[in-house]
Amino acid sequence: MTFSRRAVGGGHLPVRAAGFVALVCVAILTLNGWREFVSRNTVLETAQADMSNLARSLTQHAEDTIQLADTILIGMVERLETDGTGPLAIERLQAFLDLRKATLSPIRGLFAYGEDGHWLLTTEKVDIAGLNNSDRQYFQRHRESTDRGTLIGQPVRSKSGGQWIITLSRRFNHPDGSFAGVALMTIDVAYFAKFYAQFDVGPHGAITLLSADGIILARSPDDGSYVGRDMASTPLFQGSRASAGAYQFMSPLDGVERLSFYKRGDRYPVMVLATKAQDDVFAAWQQQLRIRVVIVLALVAMIASMGIYIVRQLLERQRMAAMLGAKETEFRLLAEGSSDMVTRIGLDGRLLYVSPSSARLVGWRADQLIGTPALAGVNDEDLPRVELLVATLKRGEAEDARISYRTRHREKGEIWIESTMHLSRKFGSDEIDGVVAISRDMTAQKVLEDKLAALATLDGLTGLANRRHFDDRLGEEWARARRDGTPLSLLLIDVDHFKKYNDHYGHQAGDRCLHWVANVLTDVTRRPADLAARYGGEEFVGSSAESVGGFWLR
Repeated sequence: MTFSRRAVGGGHLPVRAAGFVALVCVAILTLNGWREFVSRNTVLETAQADMSNLARSLTQHAEDTIQLADTILIGMVERLETDGTGPLAIERLQAFLDLRKATLSPIRGLFAYGEDGHWLLTTEKVDIAGLNNSDRQYFQRHRESTDRGTLIGQPVRSKSGGQWIITLSRRFNHPDGSFAGVALMTIDVAYFAKFYAQFDVGPHGAITLLSADGIILARSPDDGSYVGRDMASTPLFQGSRASAGAYQFMSPLDGVERLSFYKRGDRYPVMVLATKAQDDVFAAWQQQLRIRVVIVLALVAMIASMGIYIVRQLLERQRMAAMLGAKETEFRLLAEGSSDMVTRIGLDGRLLYVSPSSARLVGWRADQLIGTPALAGVNDEDLPRVELLVATLKRGEAEDARISYRTRHREKGEIWIESTMHLSRKFGSDEIDGVVAISRDMTAQKVLEDKLAALATLDGLTGLANRRHFDDRLGEEWARARRDGTPLSLLLIDVDHFKKYNDHYGHQAGDRCLHWVANVLTDVTRRPADLAARYGGEEFVGSSAESVGGFWLR
């Protein structure tokens, strides 16, 4: 909203300010109401996600525990079927199970019953004489069915200890395939209840382990009345048979409205139901809601007294924006009139402004470059130096810098440019907002510099290194040889009778002779450390940092 100077000085300001304040208050209340609605849904979704993750993890835990017991059961059955149920075989198996039980913390007891139900062995410290389990449901199931799989039975009271246990059993046979007895393993219900108690599901939440047919195997918390209950008639078991899903219900056990997630086992017929009470889920949100409502009402009350201040701030911003626009216009006039390419690089490393001279300098128009990475075309070898320099400027460690590097031209290939970079700050503050770079083409200058550097180190007649270059390299190689303890070879060559030859045949023949000697030396300087140079008129020198005999004249 824009306020003119006439409006500021006139009598319309209170009306406009009141309208603005009313609009802001309505917007704040509306947005806050929507935010609380979204926040409530987020709390609900978070609780469902937590219950989902918990149910999946605990189902995995239950199946891993059952799989551990099942592995032992399979071993027991194999031994009983292989060694039989004679006294010696039972004694050896008893000793083996006593050793294994110490390493199986979830397992309470291991048992074996004969075909008549009498106890053959147990890891429990009880007298097994006269004990018989033929009345147990799992025993009768195995005796009547030839199924060799593991049966997860309903919770029962242990005959040896009296506590609730979950039974896992397998049938074992005589060699002829007839029923020989049952191998049994028990897990205390308290093991699961104690494990589930470690997880925070709120003061009224619960974690329940059920069999696939709806029998409660374990629950936390448990007052002793939940284990063994049949929940098959509840909507959870009467409805969808999906392997996992969210489930919102009124608990038939304690009448608490719950948000929950269930997960059925993939390997064994069990299911974990993780629940939180709805009141517990929203308790923290409701407490924070009351605080936020008070804060929002206080904020709305303060808006009325801040109206005039906001209007003044808007007018001040308009004035600063006009000044900034004028500065921006001045900057563009100067940049677009310059033959050098002017660019502005944002803090994200992308080009915010490119002057029209970019078409001449790099072959791309300004509109093609704006928004692209500023260093996209820089040579890979030079890129780390340029990135470091730009990062230094962005951090405010330097105000300006100059650097030369190679970059890609759209049509000419790779060119050399020199960029002078300056730190850019937001108008009216010290906050850094980017870098301004002024770039010019220095390819021709760089080529000339390279030629001059080459001429300064080469002999004009033979093309070999000159004496000054040889002296510099010899000093470097001598220092390296002393440091590394390696030999350094030096070969001095003087062309015999060269003056007589030159006087007799002429200077051109003498030059060709020197060329011939230089070509021979060039042919034998094959290794990177070898160097051949013209030391004087007809004097040549060669060095090698690798071994004596680095040069051979042919």
